[in-house]
Amino acid sequence: MQESSMWLTFPINEQKVVHICKHQQFHSKSDDSAALCLSGYVFLDGVATDVNELFMVMTKLTDVASIYQRLSGQFWMLYFDQQQAPILFNDQMGTKNCYYHESDSALYFSSNLKDIKSHEDTQLKINNQALYNYIYFHCIPSPTSIYENTFKLEPGKAVIFDSVAGTHTQLLYSPMFASSLNNPEEAQRDCLEIIEECVKNAEFGNIGAFLSGGLDSSTVAGMLAKTSEHAKTFSIGFKVDGYDETEYALITANHFGTEHEVLYLEPQEVVEEFVNVAQYFDEPFGNSSAMAAFFCAKFAKNKGVDVLLAGDGGDELFAGNERYAKQKVFEMYNKLPAPVGSLLNVTVNNSLGRKIPIIKKGASYLQQARVPLPGRLQTHNFVNQMGAERIFPKKFLDTVEQQAPIQQLNQRFDECKSSHPVDQMLYLDWKNTLADNDLVKVTKMCELAGVEVRFPLLDKKLIDFSCKIPADIKLPGGELRDFYKKTCKGFLADETLSKSKHGFGLPFGVWMKENQQLKDITIDALNRFKLRDIVNSSLIDQALDAHNSVHTGYYGELIWIMVVLELWLQKEEPEFKVG
Repeated sequence: MQESSMWLTFPINEQKVVHICKHQQFHSKSDDSAALCLSGYVFLDGVATDVNELFMVMTKLTDVASIYQRLSGQFWMLYFDQQQAPILFNDQMGTKNCYYHESDSALYFSSNLKDIKSHEDTQLKINNQALYNYIYFHCIPSPTSIYENTFKLEPGKAVIFDSVAGTHTQLLYSPMFASSLNNPEEAQRDCLEIIEECVKNAEFGNIGAFLSGGLDSSTVAGMLAKTSEHAKTFSIGFKVDGYDETEYALITANHFGTEHEVLYLEPQEVVEEFVNVAQYFDEPFGNSSAMAAFFCAKFAKNKGVDVLLAGDGGDELFAGNERYAKQKVFEMYNKLPAPVGSLLNVTVNNSLGRKIPIIKKGASYLQQARVPLPGRLQTHNFVNQMGAERIFPKKFLDTVEQQAPIQQLNQRFDECKSSHPVDQMLYLDWKNTLADNDLVKVTKMCELAGVEVRFPLLDKKLIDFSCKIPADIKLPGGELRDFYKKTCKGFLADETLSKSKHGFGLPFGVWMKENQQLKDITIDALNRFKLRDIVNSSLIDQALDAHNSVHTGYYGELIWIMVVLELWLQKEEPEFKVG
């Protein structure tokens, strides 16, 4: 092994070496014949463990899948020895990012893509498919990365770098979903106990908690208050109608007696950090609530906190997103006898029906219902609404596979070991909504603020438990999170349980109209973005015109993802232009 201040280097064989970048929470153990590298923290059979014990376990490796069942925590791990090809894997939800790049003579691994790019022996090139996927999803889902031949590890999977069989992927975590439950009341009691245990597992260090006022963050904050003295909670607010939720955070804070702090974010503060935040991500990242996460984490850091607990995951474990209920309604069409469905479609879903107000809604319903899941979830996607040809120049489209995003959605959807559409959507959201989006957002923004983040609701024990609760008990009819709400009855405040679901987005579209400096940054970025030929110039002009007239929110989001992409390119690939 060779070691520098930043990289560890191990020989695999006479032809190839491994380079692993060291980061915070990075640990390694090796001897003359084997090496293990760990980023994050791990529990073995439910007990906190260290790299030395893990090394002993891995040296006895015969089947990674069986060992994997014993592991939980927030981690990625790389192991190899004289008999075992390098194998890379992570926790069940992929809470820790890991990027990898393979050349003829070396493998490179790091928690941060920028480290691999900056290595003296790598030459990375922008991946046009990743740019297309970014506009489609507002992020770049794994395993694709912004650079060609450079990838990021998918959640709950292993990548084996076999010199004979070639590099290949193995799915390690795809649990069974139950279809029946004998005793729901007992399960509710068990659920609350498991959540308390999961919060305790994450409760080490100088700790606080995000508190938005929703069910998830309120549950985590409440358990933190129950298991520790002087629980600290932090919220961020906006003085913009429809975006502020601090009153609900205060309900929870008062209910549990936490030491609660609120920061009201002003547009000028956003202006000052806008470019810094956009450029900090390893790849272009278009979730506008990233700014709120950064300021909240920075606020907590200034108040003396080093670790924040986040409530991400509850919606995706216990069916809390509105789309789950909405899609159940669409699925009713697919349960009709084929002749009945065909007759309805011919009668209602036609050019005449779509023009008659009283029939128009029925035609729209049928039009969407006939699209199978998961494609139907992308009905309102910018690319699907506008058409790829209106968004992208032909010379760009000629370099990408337009069906790649939906093919990936289908592949993940089909991995789920359940035929129930709610279970399938939950499983898909573990990958797309959580691992590829929300967890990246919170983790990177906490990192920028100098804070570590942990996700107690994504503890493997709670994930496994959630799969034992049938979909129709989690979501009976259209009652979102029914099981979870009954679980938390008497624990959370009644006002918290009865509140409607609220987003945590940034009022960027509104602020861009009001703040001239933010508007100037936006216009300058979009003018420079036009020169890269990634999207049609007419799309940018259309988005600005529509944003300034009637569609502030919708087109504000489109403007945001283009501006963020341009700002990222300005720092990382200033000369890039579609060739």
